[in-house]
Amino acid sequence: MKDYAPNHYERAFENWLIENHIKYVHADEHSRHTLSQGSPKSFDFLLYLRDGRTVIAEVKGRRFKGTTLAKLTGLECWVTTEDIDGLVAWQSAFEQKYPVIIVFAYKIEKVDVDFDGRPLFSYDNNRYLFLTVNIEDYIRFMKQRSPKWRTVTLGADSFRQCARPIGEILL
Repeated sequence: MKDYAPNHYERAFENWLIENHIKYVHADEHSRHTLSQGSPKSFDFLLYLRDGRTVIAEVKGRRFKGTTLAKLTGLECWVTTEDIDGLVAWQSAFEQKYPVIIVFAYKIEKVDVDFDGRPLFSYDNNRYLFLTVNIEDYIRFMKQRSPKWRTVTLGADSFRQCARPIGEILL
């Protein structure tokens, strides 16, 4: 078990990667590398998949307080526009060679939850559900959430259409 990541969502995801034998580099979010267009926000992980693909991953931790995941309702999926801009800049810096995904790491708050067959990951006495959305889908369907906080989100229907269990994408 590793616990180098700065928050429990990233630590849980990192341990999921280790358990599933996925090689990775955890980006140091405190040091931004300079690109020609400035210094974009760093991504969280660079993943090296068994099939030879390299994937850029940004982890967003959220809590799920509901009782069922049957229709994927009650799952917050907002990000900042800085997140989107940074991920697009990194994808461009890597010359579009690597796909970019946003990993929503949901910490399950209640004991009795219907997971509708979705796989969970246990870490540090907590349960997590990892869902991914690729950056192109997120950008296509995003809508403004808060102008003041510069956040965007996906509507429930768009999220249901785009979100995939992490194993479908990375394994």
